[in-house]
Order: sequence, then structure tokens, then C-alpha cells
Amino acid sequence: MGQGLFLLFAAASVITALIVVLARNPVHSALALMACFLQISAIFVLLEAPLLAVIQIFVYVGAIMVLFLFVIMMIDVREAALQRFLPGGNLPALVLLVLLGIEMLVLVVWSERFSVTEPVAMRTGDTVRQLSTTLFSDYLLPFETASVILLVAVVGAIVLARKEPG
Repeated sequence: MGQGLFLLFAAASVITALIVVLARNPVHSALALMACFLQISAIFVLLEAPLLAVIQIFVYVGAIMVLFLFVIMMIDVREAALQRFLPGGNLPALVLLVLLGIEMLVLVVWSERFSVTEPVAMRTGDTVRQLSTTLFSDYLLPFETASVILLVAVVGAIVLARKEPG
């Protein structure tokens, strides 16, 4: 049952990710990205990691998607859509997509890790406390770097969205 649900959510997330790339309307791409984030959150629930599932929903679906939709609404969508799909530019991207897909399938088929599934051992203790201690001690620099990158993205979106005086 769990493996079937995992395959369902994984297939749905791959399909919605393809829609993100192939949709011509940026708003449709953003909504498909939100659906992909929700599928990944469901996979976290299947992995018995409800905290990561909730963080996935709050951070990505809540905050990041609002930022994406804000930027999409502030820029001229029609002009950006015309610039995005230039004639002849899709063939190299399609070839790269097929090559990466074949590589992923080969790695999954040849990997010993996916052939045998064992239940994850449950650890005793407070997992939230362990996660926060690890995040703020071992991974403090990447955590702060990600926050600075997000801050730069917000400032860049504001600069791009403001109207020129005159």
C-alpha cells in the first residue's frame, strides 16, 4: 500500500514538474509547481516525516509560491511569454531532457539501494529538537546563505517590478 502511494505521488510530481516546464502560461506553470510541492509534501508524510511535510507546505507552497505569483503578476506576462518560446530553442532542451531522463532511469535500475526496501528505524527522543540542533549547529552557514539568497531575490523582484519615473 505504501509503495503504491509512493509511486502515485512520485508519478504525479513528475507529471506536474513536466507541466511546469511545458506550460505556455506562466500562471499555469506556477500552479503546477505548487501541485508538485504538494505531492512532495505527501511523499514526506509517507516517509513518516510530518514536520518536513508541514515545512514544505508553509515555506514552499505558502511563501515561495506567493513570491513567484507576485513577480508573474508584476511583469508583462505576454512579452515574457513571447521571449521565452523562441523558434528552434526547444530542440536542445528536449534532447537534454531525454538524456537526463535516461540517466535517471539507468541509475534507478542499477542501484542496489532501490532494490531492497527496509523500514526506517524509529529513533527515540525529540526529533524536532534534533533537527533544530543539527540545522543551527552543523548547517548554520548553508542556512544563512539560503536566507541571504532569498532576500536578494525579493529585492531583485522589487527592483524589476517598480515603474520607471517619467
